[in-house]
Amino acid sequence: MKITGLGHAGMFIETAGGSILCDPVIGPSFFGSWFPFPDNRGLDWERFGAADFLYISHRHRDHFDPALLRRYVSTDIRVLLPDYPTDDLETDLRRLGYDNIVYTQAGVPLTFGDMTLMVTPLRAPSDGPIGDSSLSVDDGTASILNQNDSHPLDLDKLLSFSKPDAYFTQVSGAIWWPMVYDLPQDAKQNFARLKRDAQNKRAMYYIDKVDAPHVFPMAGPPMFLREELFRYNGLGEQNDSIFTDQREFLEHMAIERPEQKGHLFVPGTEVEVSNGDVRVSQTLFTDEEIARIFGDKWAYLAEQAHSRQDEIRAEEASRAAAMPPEQMLAEIKEWWEPLLRRARTIRNGVGGNVRFRIGDLDMVVDFPKAKVRHYAGEECVYWYTIPADLVSTNIRDREIDWSNSIFLSMQFEVGRSGKFNEFLTTFLKCLSRDRIEYVENWYAEQSDQTEDARLDEWVVQRRCPHLRADLTKTGKIEDGVLTCSLHDWKWDLASGRCLTTQGHPIRARAAADADRADTAAAV
Repeated sequence: MKITGLGHAGMFIETAGGSILCDPVIGPSFFGSWFPFPDNRGLDWERFGAADFLYISHRHRDHFDPALLRRYVSTDIRVLLPDYPTDDLETDLRRLGYDNIVYTQAGVPLTFGDMTLMVTPLRAPSDGPIGDSSLSVDDGTASILNQNDSHPLDLDKLLSFSKPDAYFTQVSGAIWWPMVYDLPQDAKQNFARLKRDAQNKRAMYYIDKVDAPHVFPMAGPPMFLREELFRYNGLGEQNDSIFTDQREFLEHMAIERPEQKGHLFVPGTEVEVSNGDVRVSQTLFTDEEIARIFGDKWAYLAEQAHSRQDEIRAEEASRAAAMPPEQMLAEIKEWWEPLLRRARTIRNGVGGNVRFRIGDLDMVVDFPKAKVRHYAGEECVYWYTIPADLVSTNIRDREIDWSNSIFLSMQFEVGRSGKFNEFLTTFLKCLSRDRIEYVENWYAEQSDQTEDARLDEWVVQRRCPHLRADLTKTGKIEDGVLTCSLHDWKWDLASGRCLTTQGHPIRARAAADADRADTAAAV
């Protein structure tokens, strides 16, 4: 089996039973903000586009590049479609003409000649754009796991497919926190450090559990080549950014897991895997070029920024003209209010007003009352400032996921009066009736978390209130604070209060109290 790196989360898998093109992206994506790092334009895209199968893990635009697909990938290709609860990704693909679709089933292997593969989807509200997935491939000579951005909960089931010889996983950030927030600079630096630490811990958790002999960090970081965002590349010019690069993570991994081999995976990296033997070579960049890309990164990024401004200008020219404020308010009101009325759990979870300053429009979304109106001085739990052309474009395109279009562009500003509110972010990625209804039903199903388990000196509900991870596997308690290692959410066990976000309390009691209660009940 041979795996070729295509940049970001992209790879080309050649097996004894066929080839798979995975998540190919040239970009730029997210309103011209994200470019794959390092530059991947020099690859032979005609060859990779002639694959037997196309696999798009999810509809984030750093994994799904319509322009690249139109140019290089025939609409006759067989498409491996993850088993998602809504049909948004399928709709996107069919609009591009891809109708030779293989409907995979969650965690069910499919065999094509000598190749067996399995797509494992995730379906929680915070999984990518309401869904993320991983791809397992085995052709009898080798087994690999392409986890990309996904954070699976049931690793035992995932790894029952076969133990991977080579493991490809996200290690960098893919979020706008804390860079765009209205915070003092020292607070941004501290929060960025904590976020990078959490990303490293999560990646190491999976590396430890998968326990593959060869690990390839991937799926980031992006290059920010817009002038106003350039300072946020990597760890940031002022150490206030979160985008760990491949080499930085490999240095971290060498300390944490010296018994496993970590390999640089960039555009043109070729990984040959056969009966446990893994050979890695670089075909697009020389060793000297790679040393400069990572060793003199700011100079490399500056050269990229200088050479790619035409792409940024072309993206800006493709945007819709900014709508007049009253028209924009009417459009959003007509679109959002019916969704808000259906979103009872989300409305209660947000629990207040959210202000949006969009060009000359100053509006508020009253979540408790399910209303959109002009801002009139109300107290707000969040406040956003967003360019009008971004919002106008999303209205024109009826983009149902603003969290992962406008927000990942980082071309906006935001402040909040308290903790992170997951329900607000979820609403802004669920701007369709199907998505709202799915998420409301999902939240309702999570309310039954009755099973308890003992962790150290505490008895807690076994399932994480965030995404129902098994806390006996992902939980760690220090000084009375429980941390779930998958997303670094924390709870004060004495009170049950979530320290990470609004809502999501946990059921917990000291084990000694639980033992006394059980003894009394038995008597």
